Amino acid sequence: MSIIKFDQVDVVFSKDPREALKLLDQGLARPEILKKTGQIVGVEKASLEINKGEICVLMGLSGSGKSSLLRCINGLNTVSRGSLFVEHEGKQINIANCTPAELKMMRTKRIAMVFQKFALMPWLTVRENISFGLEMQGRPEKERRQLVDEKLELVGLTQWRNKKPDELSGGMQQRVGLARALAMDADILLMDEPFSALDPLIRQGLQDELLALQKKLNKTIVFVSHDLDEALKLGTRIAIMKDGRIIQYSVPEEIVLNPADEYVRTFVAHTNPLNVLCGRSLMRPITDCTRINGSQVCLDPGDDSWIDLADGNTITGLRQHGAAVDLQSWEPGQAVENLGRRPTVVHSDIGMREALQIRYHTGNKLVLQENNKLVGILGDSELYHALLGKNHG
Repeated sequence: MSIIKFDQVDVVFSKDPREALKLLDQGLARPEILKKTGQIVGVEKASLEINKGEICVLMGLSGSGKSSLLRCINGLNTVSRGSLFVEHEGKQINIANCTPAELKMMRTKRIAMVFQKFALMPWLTVRENISFGLEMQGRPEKERRQLVDEKLELVGLTQWRNKKPDELSGGMQQRVGLARALAMDADILLMDEPFSALDPLIRQGLQDELLALQKKLNKTIVFVSHDLDEALKLGTRIAIMKDGRIIQYSVPEEIVLNPADEYVRTFVAHTNPLNVLCGRSLMRPITDCTRINGSQVCLDPGDDSWIDLADGNTITGLRQHGAAVDLQSWEPGQAVENLGRRPTVVHSDIGMREALQIRYHTGNKLVLQENNKLVGILGDSELYHALLGKNHG
């Protein structure tokens, strides 16, 4: 079951959006509707599902509708048409037409938000800023203190607890905003361009910290960004938006390798595939490899190299020119320089940088496996195609 589900959501910034919606149905574009009605279309026919534990990045240029869509989730923007379901305690609550009491409950218990400009109260200390939402929830003082201390430690600000926001750097202020949202103990975290106002190095550091925190906390995060590199780094899945519409919604590898249209392709053209792609997205699947008797897979025709398989595609050995050759394995963190000049078995989620290094040092193709079963081969053809922004063929 999805945690958040948008179903044909339209957002028109007007108390009476009927005329704009009628023109939308007639196929008119945003500028024409604005000219005819004076009404702004923020989001048009948005449909996507977000699963538990995912980081969904809404990505696009200024005015693309990404923040407008995000703010529907906690009711800051009104859904003009369509449905927006958020799961809570096994039930699907439609934010588009829920009661004020249900919306208040979702905002205080289910959904927390981190803003772009930190939104800290300058007259309160770090501790008091983080505790503010807990007071709104009516939590006892002892419980509040414990939760605040836990979140301060989590974001590395324990020693700054009694400082005011103007005594902190921008990156530290953003950590306070994150700690405040985490203290609410909400499963859903909305982040509206939280790092965009920060210097590049601080921004990269906070991205890394967010990913590390996510491994511990497993929140469902909806993250708005106008930076594709940031989206590709953070996103489990990415929705690329333009003019209020979702152009493509997919995993990072799919967006890089198979952009939906020229608009997405233009974004991807400036992206370094080394930071995005993994072995699984590059490999030649075992189904596309030459096989003999179902138990031998050709690794390299030029070297007359064959992988021997048992039932279930479990690797049992390697032969070159009829002679047995030892396969070697590589695990993350292992020094590539210590590998020998022979084929290497790696996990299918290996990053492209590591794959290129192993190919260079060993002079041989990579053998990719999952659950100790052969799933594909990674060689020069696949790596070159990926670097050129194409899938293998």
